[in-house]
Amino acid sequence: MSMALIQSDPEVMMGKPVIAGTRITVELILEKLAADESVDQILAAHPRLTRPGVLAAISYAAKVLHTDLVYPVSAKAA
Repeated sequence: MSMALIQSDPEVMMGKPVIAGTRITVELILEKLAADESVDQILAAHPRLTRPGVLAAISYAAKVLHTDLVYPVSAKAA
């Protein structure tokens, strides 16, 4: 997975990480996967998105979570 597929620009989606060449955020992809959508369903809903883009979003999220910063999750948020 190429990290070049993930970009962050303050002028695009308020600087949230997006798939390069789109306004599709890593956050949106993760939310859809968490809602039990398949990669194929996500790709069908977003024609400009590619399978490598989805995989790069997942890889990016995993790398971000490897940082030393921990975000507690409250019982209400779960």
